[in-house]
Amino acid sequence: MSLRDIVPPIWRRLDRALFPPALCDPEEAGVRWLSLLYLGFLFVPALAFWSDRQAIGWGATLASIVAFLPLYIVMQRYRDGRAVAAIVAIGALGALLLPQNPFANTYVIYACAGAAYLRQPLGYAVAAAVFAGFAAVALASDLPRPVAVFLLGLTALIAGLVMVSNVLARGKAAKQAELRLSQAEVGRLAALAERERIGRDLHDLLGHTLSVIAIKSELAARLADRDPAAARAEIEDVERIAREALGQVRGAVAGMRAVGLDAEFANARLALAAVEVEFDYARTEPSLHPELETVLAFALREAVTNIVRHAEARQAEARLERDRAHVVFTIRDDGRGGARLDGHGLKGMRERIESLGGSLSLVSVAGQGTELSIRLPWRPDPAAGDARTALRVVGREASAA
Repeated sequence: MSLRDIVPPIWRRLDRALFPPALCDPEEAGVRWLSLLYLGFLFVPALAFWSDRQAIGWGATLASIVAFLPLYIVMQRYRDGRAVAAIVAIGALGALLLPQNPFANTYVIYACAGAAYLRQPLGYAVAAAVFAGFAAVALASDLPRPVAVFLLGLTALIAGLVMVSNVLARGKAAKQAELRLSQAEVGRLAALAERERIGRDLHDLLGHTLSVIAIKSELAARLADRDPAAARAEIEDVERIAREALGQVRGAVAGMRAVGLDAEFANARLALAAVEVEFDYARTEPSLHPELETVLAFALREAVTNIVRHAEARQAEARLERDRAHVVFTIRDDGRGGARLDGHGLKGMRERIESLGGSLSLVSVAGQGTELSIRLPWRPDPAAGDARTALRVVGREASAA
């Protein structure tokens, strides 16, 4: 379950109303609104000293929350001077509330969390200024000096951890955005290369063939009156060459529809890099039938998806090898293991593999990673052989004409 499933639709609509579209990702909305639950720490003194209702200034605390909410929205909405002003105001709110509520340091933590999203080192400077102001008020307050020192140390620890984790999360989000752009660029280049390949195939396979058909058709027309038998033979050759050309077109279309394994390897490396998994792959069998290559590409995609979502791995590898009359595709990771073959994705993968006469095995011991092995009867890519055969036939027919 993700944060987008936890946040109710009414809060998502409120998020879209208050924040620009660029900030309205459901995951960010979940973090943004669920973070308000930390305001509950303001009422911890009331729970700890239930018999003493004066341990917390109820009116001041509730008023501070009312003042905090619009400042929080401004802090989340902007990344300029308005955000800086909101962060400083939240820190000042904590300092003002401290004499009435010893857990007013909650506002300082919110301020430091928001400072993480400012341009650095400005964010660190703003966070330091907010903490310094709060520390000055705490040391000058009526709190016993040991209590004030402990409170400041705890505040510095929590605020520092929250700010550093937010800075790291922001950097990771930026890196993931770059990776998504890279993936889109890889997909665009792969599509461009595929269109160029189809264009070359159609030119190489059909260009000379159609020329021969035209020449033989003209020859049959000239022979129709004086040598009907020879004209009929030429027409039969035209029919045969046309059928061969049709088969070549179907082969090219099949290749166009196939999912390229090399492109899937590149996408897998980008996807795993986004979750800090090192991925290594090798392909020793360069020529595969498009149907086999498509099945293996889908299998790799499903395996990588499982690694990203469940494995918690640090390293992964994939190997495609030829074993006599079979190809063997192995995908390994060093994650937590415990995967099952009866999962929905793996079940569909096994059905596709078995439909081609292959087999799938899974070894996944808890704590020892997962190894997925696919074995398929080898079939060569017909395009290369068909192209050579077609060129030889065209050349021979053209010479005969």
